[in-house]
This record gives sequence, structure tokens and C-alpha cells, in this order.
Amino acid sequence: MAAAGHRVAKGMRLAVLAVAALALVACTAQFRNHGYAPTDAELEAVQVGVSTRETVSEAVGRPAAGGLLTDGAWYYVESRWRHSGGRAPEEVEREVLAISFDASGRVSNVERFGLEDGRVVPLSRRVTETNIQGSGLIRQLLGNLGNFDPGAFIRQTQN
Repeated sequence: MAAAGHRVAKGMRLAVLAVAALALVACTAQFRNHGYAPTDAELEAVQVGVSTRETVSEAVGRPAAGGLLTDGAWYYVESRWRHSGGRAPEEVEREVLAISFDASGRVSNVERFGLEDGRVVPLSRRVTETNIQGSGLIRQLLGNLGNFDPGAFIRQTQN
């Protein structure tokens, strides 16, 4: 009987150790890399004032992003994300390489930025943020009563 109790206790200890090991493995950080930014060695072929879009494309490849309003710059973005357990992914490294072009299509500037140089700027956002949180309907309706200037309204109608 004592041997059976000893086996059960040993089995329970093994089960607790297995659960603890699985919990530790589940919380281990995993890293994922996204994007591509050319290294300094790859950029040696790009010369300011000499290289064109075509020669940059041959030397380091075309980027995933270009200038938003004009095609005046190419942006290469590389980032490293840490995924830990049930927490939201966290960006731990970011490198942005910006190659600017002048009006004739020649390289005018090459800049490299890191995560510490800026903040995350969403280029596309599908959620409208409002600042009316905590305000009820009546407060919103009555909140503009003091902002009305009848003198400005009367002056505009007389002109």
C-alpha cells in the first residue's frame, strides 16, 4: 500500500514538473523579422548625385514602399518583433532606409533611421477616433450654447 502511495506521489510530482515546464516554454519570447533594409556594404554601389532609380534597383532591389504623394523617395523598412505568450507583439528594432531622388531621378540623399529616431505612424487607419468619451448627449448639445456669438451672425447678414 505504501508503494502505491509512493508511485502516486512520484507521478504527481512529474505531472507538476511537466506543467511547469510547459508554462515556461509557452512564455519564452519568439522573434520574427519583417521587411528588408540594405546593409552599408550593399549601399556602396549607390552614389549620391550619380546613381539613378534604375541603378539603385539593380544594386539593392526595389523597395516595398515609395513616396506617398510623389515618387521622390524609396523607403526600405526592416523590423524585428518579439512575441511573448499571450501578450501583444512588441516591436524591438526598426530600421528605415530612405533614398531620396531629385527631379531628374538621381539620388539626392541616403538616410538611415532607427526605432529611437521616431514613433510609429500608421499610414492606413480604418478606425475613427473621437474625443467625446465621457460626454452624454445632453452635454454635447448644450456644450455649444456659450460658443455662439450673435454679433458675428448679424454682421454677416448685413454685408
